[in-house]
Amino acid sequence: MIDLATLQTLCPQTKAARLALFVEPLNAAIEEFGIQRIPEFLAQTAHESGGYFYTREIWGPTPAQAGYEGRKDLGNTEPGDGSLYRGRGLIQVTGRANYAKCAEALDLPLLDNPQLLEQPMPAARSAGWFWKAHGLDGITDFERLTRKINGGVNGLADRYAYLGRAKQAMEA
Repeated sequence: MIDLATLQTLCPQTKAARLALFVEPLNAAIEEFGIQRIPEFLAQTAHESGGYFYTREIWGPTPAQAGYEGRKDLGNTEPGDGSLYRGRGLIQVTGRANYAKCAEALDLPLLDNPQLLEQPMPAARSAGWFWKAHGLDGITDFERLTRKINGGVNGLADRYAYLGRAKQAMEA
């Protein structure tokens, strides 16, 4: 499956020691959730995590992040929910409601301890859960796939660059 050399080809900007933390968790998530489109999964998780460097959204708060506060569609109904349930994991689970769904699926106490999604294994498992729960293996159009993950096409060129390197690494 995935080894350190694969991740080094995918994320040449990230130190090997950091990438090594994600080899086992990514393989486990791929197996647990039956992910078939592995290059696409790697490309999207690599982009969303800044090359497996970040497992928590960098918080400004930017105007967009400040907008998480009070967003009922995200389940952020309590003061402070926006920051507390910021994006975490390799596909950035965001909002109290999404943390609750992820917590139930992964059997983790994420509402009480959202920081668990910052650790490599839960970060990878949450991405696998999101991928499967949203039927992403069934989406062959990469831009549409990006929209399902991101809500738009932010970083599309970067995602395509990761996809090219992921395919290259998987063929080697």
